[in-house]
Amino acid sequence: MLFIKNNANSIVILGKIGARNLYFIFFGSMRLESTLVFMCLFSYFFGFSQRDCLLGIGGKDDETIIEVFQLNEEQQEKLTNWSAELKVRNDLLKDQAKYLIKRHEESSPEVLINVSTQYKGILDSMKQNVRMIDTRMLSILNEKQYQLYLKFCRQLALRPIHIERSVDEK
Repeated sequence: MLFIKNNANSIVILGKIGARNLYFIFFGSMRLESTLVFMCLFSYFFGFSQRDCLLGIGGKDDETIIEVFQLNEEQQEKLTNWSAELKVRNDLLKDQAKYLIKRHEESSPEVLINVSTQYKGILDSMKQNVRMIDTRMLSILNEKQYQLYLKFCRQLALRPIHIERSVDEK
């Protein structure tokens, strides 16, 4: 959230990142254009948390995952099964979301605020499912495959999912 207040001799920018409130005061010598440029750069570098580096299991990328990581037959079978599991899990959540929206199409704004919180919860559950399935897949990669994953994440400036290499899920 960002708020700008322009006084006669200063510009105050208030922002919030996570639980921290940030306050910046720019005095009259600074032109409005440069303040807006700073604000945009600030939002770009600090306003967005780093996103997770997800594999995209369950989507159209399964064949690409097989090819890029050179998965063996056992890994391919698990990928196929986990893709199907993710589809079932998220299809149920999509149905819940559709029902929630349909049920509250003509609700009051007060009710819609509550509905939006429930809808966000459904979306968060879908994201958790994706992360869970990706974590499973990453746990069965060999060291070379996992290092390739880490390399891709670094190149894309995404936060990799770290796994305990000693844990072997079966």
